[in-house]
Amino acid sequence: MEDSISSILILVLLITMSAYFSATETAYSSLNKIKLKSIANKGNKKAKLALELSEKYDSVISTILIGNNIVNIATASLAAVLFTKLLGSSGVTVSTIVMTILILIFGEISPKSIAKDIPESFAIVSAPLLNVFCIILKPVNHIFCLWKKLISKVLKIQKHSGITEDEILTIAEEAENEGGINPQQLEIIKSAIELNEQEVIEAFTPRVDMIAVKDSCSKEELLNLFIESGFSRIPVYHDNIDNVIGIINEKDLINIVVNNNNEEISSIIKPLNVIQPHMKLSHLLKVLQNNKSHMALIADEYGGTMGIITLEDILEELVGEIWDEHDKVVNDIEKIGEDEYIVRGNANIEKVLEEVDLEDEFEVNSVNGWVIQQFGKIPKVGESFEYKNLKIVIQKATKRCVLEIRITVDEPMEISS
Repeated sequence: MEDSISSILILVLLITMSAYFSATETAYSSLNKIKLKSIANKGNKKAKLALELSEKYDSVISTILIGNNIVNIATASLAAVLFTKLLGSSGVTVSTIVMTILILIFGEISPKSIAKDIPESFAIVSAPLLNVFCIILKPVNHIFCLWKKLISKVLKIQKHSGITEDEILTIAEEAENEGGINPQQLEIIKSAIELNEQEVIEAFTPRVDMIAVKDSCSKEELLNLFIESGFSRIPVYHDNIDNVIGIINEKDLINIVVNNNNEEISSIIKPLNVIQPHMKLSHLLKVLQNNKSHMALIADEYGGTMGIITLEDILEELVGEIWDEHDKVVNDIEKIGEDEYIVRGNANIEKVLEEVDLEDEFEVNSVNGWVIQQFGKIPKVGESFEYKNLKIVIQKATKRCVLEIRITVDEPMEISS
């Protein structure tokens, strides 16, 4: 009788260990390392140990599987002996049925379900004991790791390193859903990732909207232009706008005016970065930072001036429109009738389509880029095309870009059932 009670107690202990290994496996498979690191950084020693173990995932999972298999085999063997003593020849069959049910419910399903809901917490609690098992089974784990490397080499399996943009977005969206970051911060993260794909042509100021000055103008004229425009830097050209020779900083001009210097404007003209329209915004940001510059000139395929782009333009792609007291409010989308809109070429195409109840996605961001994509060329004023239930007419355009379009919304087509 005493032997039976001892065996039952050992079985309970073994099933408990099976539950421990099962829950630990699930916890370390599904934990969020960012959350765990955050807890560890607050001085939690167990969290720090759990984080270290999570970095050795292959060794940890090997330890857990070996431990769980040893425990389950021992449980089945001991149960078979116990039930055979109690029930005779039918004991093995009864033992198999009973232990299968018990191990499934209490050793697998229940602990894994609980650990899945609180992976970080369970990983922290289980870390000290798991670390002991990892040390004990280190020689065996080493053999399994060598075996894994051999299999990976034979099958030419390449280890995935780093984290993808999609994974970063998923993490950010989960953090926003759980209240870790606010919607504005999520949008900034998304914009930062998209910045690596966006091109200069999607955020620049076209030449027709540029404010520039001829190198022969007087200091007084230039000073008035700074005051009227509200800009702190203005491009300077020689003869015509296609021959931009640099930029003038308002501070430099004020310095020579206040000090009554006889210096010419040419003495304060600083060089300007000349770039191509399809340069990535992320690359341009690095160029401007390295050159300690705030503006770049965009050259077309013939070497002429296509437009300019500033550091502010790039930052606006990240955080949205940046306004100052000199900015004039110009609506990119203006409703002029019940179903008619005037839209600027630099408007965001997704926002425009949202305005007319469409949710399509495109590789380009601006209306200008979208229209050129539809035509396969830069259209002329008066040309038109249809897109779904929209009729688009080109209102203003240059040889290089579309400045303004008119959109007429027709009634959406009804689909007969």
